[in-house]
Amino acid sequence: MAEGRISDEEIQKVREASDIVALMGERSPMRQRGRDFWCCCPVHNEKTPSCKVDPSTQLWHCFGCGEGGDIFHYLMKVDGMSFPEAVQFLADKAHIVLTHSGKDDGGASNSRKARLKAVCAETADFYHTQLMRVKNKETDAARAYLSGRNLGGAVPKEWTLGFAPGSGALVRHLGSKGFKADEMVEANVALKGDNGRVRDRFYNRIMFPIRDIQGDVIAFGGRIIGSGQPKYLNSQETPLFHKSTVLYGLDKAKATMATTGVAIVVEGYTDVIALHRAGVTNAVATLGTALTKQHIRVLSRHAKNQIVYLFDGDEAGQRAADRALQFIDDSITPEAGRTQIDLCAVTLPDNLDPADFVEQRGAVALQQCIAGAKPLLEYGIERRLAKHDLMTAEGRARAFTDALAVLAPIKGSLLAKDYAVQIAGRTRTREEDALDHLARLKTQKAGEAETMVVKADIAPEPAASGLSQQETSRRKFERQLLMLCAQNPRMGLDHAESLAVTHWHERVHETLAESILDTLAADSNASAGTVITRATECVPVAGSILTGSYRPQEQESVDLARLADYLCEELALGDLDESIDTMKMQMTQAGASAEEKDFIFQTIVALQKDAIARRKAHKPLI
Repeated sequence: MAEGRISDEEIQKVREASDIVALMGERSPMRQRGRDFWCCCPVHNEKTPSCKVDPSTQLWHCFGCGEGGDIFHYLMKVDGMSFPEAVQFLADKAHIVLTHSGKDDGGASNSRKARLKAVCAETADFYHTQLMRVKNKETDAARAYLSGRNLGGAVPKEWTLGFAPGSGALVRHLGSKGFKADEMVEANVALKGDNGRVRDRFYNRIMFPIRDIQGDVIAFGGRIIGSGQPKYLNSQETPLFHKSTVLYGLDKAKATMATTGVAIVVEGYTDVIALHRAGVTNAVATLGTALTKQHIRVLSRHAKNQIVYLFDGDEAGQRAADRALQFIDDSITPEAGRTQIDLCAVTLPDNLDPADFVEQRGAVALQQCIAGAKPLLEYGIERRLAKHDLMTAEGRARAFTDALAVLAPIKGSLLAKDYAVQIAGRTRTREEDALDHLARLKTQKAGEAETMVVKADIAPEPAASGLSQQETSRRKFERQLLMLCAQNPRMGLDHAESLAVTHWHERVHETLAESILDTLAADSNASAGTVITRATECVPVAGSILTGSYRPQEQESVDLARLADYLCEELALGDLDESIDTMKMQMTQAGASAEEKDFIFQTIVALQKDAIARRKAHKPLI
């Protein structure tokens, strides 16, 4: 069970005790320029530092990829932590003991995510009760399946396994507990049909609750009973659940990972449970997706020594093994220093999956396979070479090109050159030819090797090529004002009225303005980090928006008060012009009486006079 919510006072205490420059400097060299520090971005690969770290506000922002935020968001982005995990991690570093306040039961909490967690928790209890207590043909079949897979006895209780009957049973149950239809849909335990009616998402399936690292249920996986497709159905992306960062069983496996320094990654729920039953309690599984770089970041925080990717011996497992080569990058080379990740891989023999293997051959044999895991580079090269006939010249030529391509992401490292020489020996190629070929390999751009699933409740609207120069400037001014008020909360207080009345041209800007106002209304002394953290709870991409530069380079000498006044007036004048245009349209509408048209005309004249006077007084910044 999750602990209570961390109080705002303790979050602020942790923030004040932490040094973002020192923390980020543990992974990337810092260069001071004036009052700020610069480093290579922790999110995307780059050779020239474009990430600014401001020690006064404790914020960071990358001008290359646009990411940014406070010290908590840094850990969330780079290490895949949740917000409570990031706070706890920094509290431990600062030797601060957190005393959680408020019982997080989901029902009394106003937090949207806490409410969704409450839906998931109640759903898991409902499914579990169906499996353990209801007697009918469907539940009997579910129990028989689990028993046949050696998942009976204490397993259903230990892992809170359940059964989804469908037919609206869950929706009715949740409704009786006071949950609303939109909460069920947002938690993805129910779906809304074209007719507007809400129905159960899962039916006639054995249910595997998916938990976050604190042990809270955040999603579900369901295995069909009998025939039907898909065999496994996972929850879709929700505000709680992101497949690219969550690992099944991590809440149970993290302790063993910490003591052994090793993480084992498999591909199925039943595999994880079978391995844990056999005493291999550092196993986790991906959830309907291949292993991602975010997964690796999460695992490397718990398993300091090694991550072993355990592949099934069947065709699907081998396809997954080929996809794993995407994780070959600078992080696996000795040049990475303290951040080096020891990622290894092994394929189980005889087309067995981990559950079948451990059942047939035992945990000792499995541990022997794991001990024989090879570094991912060696594993990938061996797989490429094995595809070709090395007894023929044509086969060796194809094998040479295929295997050498594995080294492209790290072609400049000493490790790549060493492996290139080894490939040359296996394919009877001259070493100098292999090294020359290696140097000419093209590397993929960051992000091409991996499809990232990013879920944001509200994201910035894509830049439209057809925007006028006026509209482009308008949106730029909106963003500058939001950044200014977020990074300098006193400015937000001074210009709260403008934040409240501005007609924002992007929905994400409106949401951010509301968040800033809510935070400052609750605490007029809130720090920039607090403002941005609260905004990130509403808009996951808030950190990248609010930590940018709020004034162009040519305006560096302009004081903040004048800049804030200028931006507010610029937006107000834009809104005034829109009001005038709207009234002009109203005058042309059919049905308006002569008296109404005259009133509208007089109002337009007054507004135009006001606009002219204000523009005369609206002095440019430079």
